[in-house]
Amino acid sequence: MSHKAFAPPSFSFAHTPAGFRFSAVRAGIKPSGKPDFACAHAVEGTTAAAVFTGNRMVAAPVLVGRDHLRQSGGLVRFVAVNAGNANCATGEQGIEACLAVCEAAARQFGCPSEEIFPSSTGIIGVPLPAEKLVGALPQVATQLGDTAAHVQQFAEAILTTDTRAKIASVAINFGDTPVHLLGVAKGAGMIAPQLLPHATMLVYIFTDANVLASDLQKFLNDAIEPTFNCISIDGDTSTNDTVLLLASGASGVSVAHSTQEPASKTFARALLEVCGSLARQVVEDGEGAGHVIELAIEGASSADDAKRIARSIANSPLVKTAFAGCDPNWGRILAAAGYSGAPMDPGRASIWIGGLPVCQKGRAAEGFEKNKVHEAMLQRTVHVRMDLGMGHGSCEFLTCDLTAEYVRINAEYST
Repeated sequence: MSHKAFAPPSFSFAHTPAGFRFSAVRAGIKPSGKPDFACAHAVEGTTAAAVFTGNRMVAAPVLVGRDHLRQSGGLVRFVAVNAGNANCATGEQGIEACLAVCEAAARQFGCPSEEIFPSSTGIIGVPLPAEKLVGALPQVATQLGDTAAHVQQFAEAILTTDTRAKIASVAINFGDTPVHLLGVAKGAGMIAPQLLPHATMLVYIFTDANVLASDLQKFLNDAIEPTFNCISIDGDTSTNDTVLLLASGASGVSVAHSTQEPASKTFARALLEVCGSLARQVVEDGEGAGHVIELAIEGASSADDAKRIARSIANSPLVKTAFAGCDPNWGRILAAAGYSGAPMDPGRASIWIGGLPVCQKGRAAEGFEKNKVHEAMLQRTVHVRMDLGMGHGSCEFLTCDLTAEYVRINAEYST
């Protein structure tokens, strides 16, 4: 089974979707003094869909953003993202700070405050200095632009422990008219998204297709499940996780969510490619990661059981540290599958690492050569296949190893 959902497409980032402008400035939130306030301005009538964290501990911008989408009927004119402060566990003060930024942005850009979409990422439990963001809005307005450089600045300003910006774009043709999709993401740690339709992963996707907000939500839900909901870096679900999809309609091409329409299928495939690329880039940039682990689970009783087993393996500290040391300790993989809660008969399970058999029917594979498997595990990307022999359920999942560098980064995050 190939990793089709996560295969990095050959994106040529040449054009931003029509109807959007981007800006990034220094508001003084990050102690480093680097740009920390990233904004995107959309034309009037831009529709929106979003999914948010499944964590019951929810940050103020998630609460406000969710409420604004409901109030506006799925319309967004301005996206305001600050890095360096999560604005989470800050009580009513956090909500007020978030609303103050939204109201100031609404005045600055002449739109209803409920059409402002806020996001935050950074340390939890520290009050957000809203006045710094409000004070930076005039500069944001003067620096808005639609070039690749503006998108790059936006992508870099939302980073926290990331080592690089994460961008994916694709153009698709409807007759003689091109439609563009552009995605920007951040995330390197605290990544085990449990995104629901109702160091953080933030994703913003822009398209100039004309799509109703209700259809946009359906497209997004379909694309989320096999991509962002099938990755994990450390097993921690953030309080701020957000994926936002915006459609300006500026291309003039209308797309509806339909199982019958070719245009719908074309748009859905393009969105899946963008999400898959961004999801892979997040895992590739995992905090301290030395290896990317491609998990292919086959033969489970159902697709849900396959995902449960994949997530259990991906989040196992023993599995992750074994990969950090290139140690072919396949028993840890089998054990993690066994405690996942999914139906499993260990006597039917077989495992391959780097294409080499390590376990057959619950025992060491005949001809298992530890040194050869160790050599295969020295590669940056390691493919692991597990066949449970139970049914036809399958899942593709991406994770990474757990290294001493990850411990160092997170042991010192707030100091």
